[in-house]
Amino acid sequence: MEPRRRPRRRSATRSVTLTDVAAAAGVSPQTVSRVVRDPDAVADETRERVENAIASTGYVPNLAASNLASNRSRAVAAIVPQISTSVFAETVHAFESALAPHGYQIFLGTTEYRPDHEEELVRSFLGRRPDGFLIVGTQHTAGTRALLAAAGIPVVETWGWTEDPVDVLVGFSNTAAAAALVAHLVERGRRRITFAGRQLPGDPRAAERLAGYRAAVRDLLGTPPREVDAGPEPVSMDTGVALLDAVVERYPDTDAVMFSSDVFAAGALQACVRRGVAVPDRFAITGFGDFEIARHLVPALTTVAVPNAEIGATGAALLLDRMRGRDVAQRCHDVGFRVVERGST
Repeated sequence: MEPRRRPRRRSATRSVTLTDVAAAAGVSPQTVSRVVRDPDAVADETRERVENAIASTGYVPNLAASNLASNRSRAVAAIVPQISTSVFAETVHAFESALAPHGYQIFLGTTEYRPDHEEELVRSFLGRRPDGFLIVGTQHTAGTRALLAAAGIPVVETWGWTEDPVDVLVGFSNTAAAAALVAHLVERGRRRITFAGRQLPGDPRAAERLAGYRAAVRDLLGTPPREVDAGPEPVSMDTGVALLDAVVERYPDTDAVMFSSDVFAAGALQACVRRGVAVPDRFAITGFGDFEIARHLVPALTTVAVPNAEIGATGAALLLDRMRGRDVAQRCHDVGFRVVERGST
């Protein structure tokens, strides 16, 4: 007896094709392909019709094939020290928001302030063929620089300053910002200013702020700098409390504490409130970054404001120009900073 054959099942579904989208939008398949590959090259009204057709049909473009054909991935890589620190989060958000309308997606990596890990991330991302990079910082390992040079793709460095960027730079001088904060405290009558922060080998921005503090104290006060280092402790409000305690123990006559981050300063300021220590009467307290919490503390925190979102948006605009093969007349863009005076000084 012959074994009974099972009836063959016909597929109930069929993948939506580029031709289906073209029919739904009333355009040619070539136009759909252009919208997928380079939406900026298509008129707004046509692009909107195609995008609506893609959404209504559920079409998913084969980006791998498109990337091979165009030698473009429609993706960029962003490398930051940490994403939990809001200043970098704001920069990445503005960067992504500016690129998304042009069809770009973001690969995001965090170095945790380790230069060797930055090199690993650059190598890994290059394997995914990004069209460009945004990197926080201007100091890199020789290996990272060699990888970027060999790749020959656009790079935007941010959050620091150098006269010789890898490609283009959107940043400011952390050294000058810290010096300006010292000048503010001196103008307010402070003479025994202690710097409190965290110094890690992979965080040149913190080192630059410390250097700015040291130079300004020597120039304006003619006294030796006073410093307290949190070492490997995390950027947290608890660490800020520990730094405050170390300042009071080591330099009890301190009349101003310059914290390297608003997070540290917020923890210290709240500890003063709990302990009944009057700020700024006992000592002034300053931060760096102008986080949202800075203006809600009591007293509100004097700090350095940096245009975090502008860094991301300007970086995206420059990267778009470079990825389109356009020349950039100005390689270094200084977005500046400002001292925001509030009640803590």
